[in-house]
Amino acid sequence: MAGVPYHHGNLRRAMLDAAVETIARDGVAALNLRDLARRLGVSHAAPTHHFVDRTGLLTAIAIEGYDGLAAATRAAWEETHAYLEVGVAYVRYATANPGHFAVMFRPDLVRGDDPELARASAASAAMLYGPLDDFANVAGDTDQRRIAATAAWGLVHGIATLWLQGSLRDGPLDDPEELTRAAARYLFGPPSGVRPGS
Repeated sequence: MAGVPYHHGNLRRAMLDAAVETIARDGVAALNLRDLARRLGVSHAAPTHHFVDRTGLLTAIAIEGYDGLAAATRAAWEETHAYLEVGVAYVRYATANPGHFAVMFRPDLVRGDDPELARASAASAAMLYGPLDDFANVAGDTDQRRIAATAAWGLVHGIATLWLQGSLRDGPLDDPEELTRAAARYLFGPPSGVRPGS
């Protein structure tokens, strides 16, 4: 999309796509609304009609990212009923969508009082903290179950982040999904409810 002027269609979608591409390639700091408008061949004020300002654009990216992550992790749970595979889906989504992932979980970049952001974030969190039956040893203790889920989230978030930064590319496994499975089994043991071979 770089260097291709925008002429017609959905300008909001085109701006989101161009912004996510810029963030994935150059980082959040490189995102500039005037540069974005210039790339799309529209007036420098055009982005403000859809997002008001840079924070509004980043909030929209985060909302889209949370919705995508919730859908990916929900699909993994419905297919496998294995919490491990929810974590693998998390890493898969993050590494496939680095522009979104760079903005999500960054309260300093977004409008925290945006109701759509709250909805999307809650939907994503429901898949990270919801299907906790695999933690059979803490099944009756809500606090302990949340701590266990936080530990699992920290593992997959860390793997995704380190992979995207290039820190794990020379490690023992060259696939972030397989690395996630191996690390989870090493730390937590085989979770209950995991289908054989999953």
